Amino acid sequence: MEQNKEVLRYCPNFQRIINFKYNDNDLISEKLLAIYRDFIFKANVNDDNDKKMVQDFDYVLRKYTDDYIFRKELKKEIVNVKIKRSCSDILREIVKSVLVIFNQYMFNTTRKITIARWI
Repeated sequence: MEQNKEVLRYCPNFQRIINFKYNDNDLISEKLLAIYRDFIFKANVNDDNDKKMVQDFDYVLRKYTDDYIFRKELKKEIVNVKIKRSCSDILREIVKSVLVIFNQYMFNTTRKITIARWI
């Protein structure tokens, strides 16, 4: 119980993410939220790397719930993620893949300049 309180300290968006309303047929959102819950409560917050991953994943899923364009991009890219059978921690590898997809999305969106046309 004390571990859960400690983890939630690093997840300021927990309630918003968990209460995210998605369509009943949206399996990707359902699975991502399940992965979020599993990952943050299994992470070791005494380890700086785990703590950073928990914070980053919390931020990314908050972006997922708020930004339709990112949600669409993540859904498109997540189906292409490959995890090796020899991997010992599949959950961690999926989280790393989501973080990589987010970083690529941010890189691409900050590089594109949209020019609005005023009438």
